[in-house]
Amino acid sequence: MEKQLEQQTTLQISGMTCAACATRIEKGLNKLPGVSKANVNFALETAHVEYAAADISINEMTKKVEQLGYKARLNAEKASEGDYKQKAIRDKKLLLLFSALLSFPLLWAMVSHFTFTSWIYLPEFLMNPWIQLALATPVQFIIGRQFYVGAYKALRNKSANMDVLVALGTSAAYFYSLYVTLQWAGSEHAHHMPDLYYETSAILITLIILGKLFEALAKGRTSEAIKKLMGLQAKTALVIRDGQEMNLPVEEVIVDDLVIVKPGEKIPVDGEVLEGSSSVDESMLTGESLPVEKNIGDSVIGATVNKNGSLKIRATKVGKETMLAQIVKVVEDAQGSKAPIQRIADRISGIFVPIVVGIAIITFLFWYYWIAPDDFANALEKAIAVLVIACPCALGLATPTSIMAGSGRAAEFGILFKGGEHLESVHKIQTIVLDKTGTVTNGKPALTDIMLQSVDENEVLRLVGTAEKQSEHPLAEAIVAGIIEKGVALTVTQQFEAIPGFGIRAVIEDKEVLVGTRKLLTREGIDFTKANDAMVQFESAGKTAMLIAIDKKYVGMVAVADTIKETSKEAIQRLKQMGLEVIMITGDNARTAHAIAQQVGIDHVLAEVLPEGKADEVKKLQATGKKVAMVGDGINDAPALVTADVGIAIGTGTDIAMEAADVTLMRGDLNGIPDAIYMSKRTMSNIKQNLFWALGYNSLGIPIAAAGLLAPWVAGAAMALSSVSVVLNALRLQRVRL
Repeated sequence: MEKQLEQQTTLQISGMTCAACATRIEKGLNKLPGVSKANVNFALETAHVEYAAADISINEMTKKVEQLGYKARLNAEKASEGDYKQKAIRDKKLLLLFSALLSFPLLWAMVSHFTFTSWIYLPEFLMNPWIQLALATPVQFIIGRQFYVGAYKALRNKSANMDVLVALGTSAAYFYSLYVTLQWAGSEHAHHMPDLYYETSAILITLIILGKLFEALAKGRTSEAIKKLMGLQAKTALVIRDGQEMNLPVEEVIVDDLVIVKPGEKIPVDGEVLEGSSSVDESMLTGESLPVEKNIGDSVIGATVNKNGSLKIRATKVGKETMLAQIVKVVEDAQGSKAPIQRIADRISGIFVPIVVGIAIITFLFWYYWIAPDDFANALEKAIAVLVIACPCALGLATPTSIMAGSGRAAEFGILFKGGEHLESVHKIQTIVLDKTGTVTNGKPALTDIMLQSVDENEVLRLVGTAEKQSEHPLAEAIVAGIIEKGVALTVTQQFEAIPGFGIRAVIEDKEVLVGTRKLLTREGIDFTKANDAMVQFESAGKTAMLIAIDKKYVGMVAVADTIKETSKEAIQRLKQMGLEVIMITGDNARTAHAIAQQVGIDHVLAEVLPEGKADEVKKLQATGKKVAMVGDGINDAPALVTADVGIAIGTGTDIAMEAADVTLMRGDLNGIPDAIYMSKRTMSNIKQNLFWALGYNSLGIPIAAAGLLAPWVAGAAMALSSVSVVLNALRLQRVRL
């Protein structure tokens, strides 16, 4: 009952400066009564919350975030979110310009001190402590105000983040310089200029803001996939209301509206064709290169392109319910979720800042008392370098930026990962279990053979067609279609029963009709010995033979064949080359299953498995210690998709299968499986590179800074560069080709 009451929402968070901020907000939200799970993404600046609406409101969540020192708003409007991010980038640019103009004279004064730069002309007034104070103060307290505010809020909540490190480091340099300036002013008058560190604090703040700007610009590019998908949508729709045609924004179309789609136009919403016929290009969503013929009664997908005929459609899904909107949501959810590997970074960043402050204090004491006794300025400089180079920004960006770029790029190829955890787990698969019908094959069988005893063929087909018409099984549809094509008129069924795994029983015109497998007729005690040889021949050819009995007497059989997808053999070969075990599972008999398997190169077959048995077969494989992926497209595959370590749904299948799966292949092509595994491997490799760089950078940078080998401003530049390099490395995933 509680599960049904649970809701989800996404909040847009502003004010986060590093992974420690995200961790703190996440912990705060998770402690709220009614919140079952909160996941904060530093790179996307979002908080995804699952909660019980009866126990907590969104307003209470936003208040909690604000209490922690950040801003939160409901992430409802994508347009306003884009405007907000663009405004944030503009603000950063203005701050950077202001900061750079004030910091440049200080940098000029510092650079001219070096022996190899003595040729640089330096106006004497720039060396005046009061001038330097005047230049540094606005940078410290106006540009740098954000760091003080962030540090105060963090410390008030008994935690520490990047703002604490920056505020400590720059304040130490600024206030020490201010102290020296006041001493100099009160001395017997200073004919020499004192050693000051105003440039250290000002240049640090400028470099950090430059790094944040680069970071924001690069992070914006990781969401390119979503922008491209959103761009596919039609902007307007020609709607008929009250007999009048009117052009409306697509957002104003409602369910059951009649929509006219002219040749060459994008179909604005998901719908059903009421009038007209045409071919529709669905390649942007399904990857199907050939246009699909659409006639009255067929469904059409929003954002696809109507090629030649005019169509009148009835809107069946609009707004967030359309297939395009659902795809965008899956990609957004995946980009906003966490991969298990991110827990490493979260744990480290949670304790990182206090450790760094401790190391900085030890560095200061070590230099002040042992290396250069009583040289306060020198010891302070080393401590500042430690504080600045250790900011854990790169660590916080390492995983989410790769997840965003990887899942976005995969979506462009029609591979939808439902979350970061699935993007991580796919590359660990050892065994692939493929459902036969609709997965290895096209799932659209046709009636190929009719073999009857000495009975009236037209009469038997009329009864069989009428009985099978009540069934929703693909084989039944093929039989009915084949019988109707022969011009046989169907009648009415008095009783009907579908027997899963066996066949059907129907009563028509007071005659009992059975159509099904050997098991069905055996169970009913009907002798079908004379049919055995013909059945074996059909099944050896990969056809499914269905036995027919009328009033407990065997009268003949029909054979149905499903065609194999053109790409199945190639995809299975690729999976084998990856070292994966490939197994086909089907409810069909062993002969038919082996015939299909032989054609596509599958060595292991599990045949005559009832729908409920598919999940059990997956469990048996898992019990041997294997990581198993189940690939299917039908309702009967859903339990197995959920049971498997990774469930992969063919996007051309049912909504239930797609809902149950962890990965959806929009193109209905088995080549999507090796592509998904390759994308998973590339993304995980990218994450490991990022984590290695971020952790290695801090592990190496801190001792180098503590040893006095890095000036604070160099440490600041390196820290900014590390964050940008992590994001740029993640963006390499957007150039992956499959």
